[in-house]
Amino acid sequence: MTSRSTSADFVTAFATGWPEHQPDIMVLSLTTQRGVQDFAFNKEQALLIAKTIKETAAKLEKPKTS
Repeated sequence: MTSRSTSADFVTAFATGWPEHQPDIMVLSLTTQRGVQDFAFNKEQALLIAKTIKETAAKLEKPKTS
């Protein structure tokens, strides 16, 4: 991962959707302390994001072994 010199805002809420008039993109809205940020993704990007979230969630389910 990229090293960041500043800390990121915490995401307090998010929503996704496929706009009715643009079904070829997914819109992801993130709410932080600084406001709402909207991002548009094409189908390939949306599938990669979904895959990454699924893999991360699976890792979180497994208990850490010492």
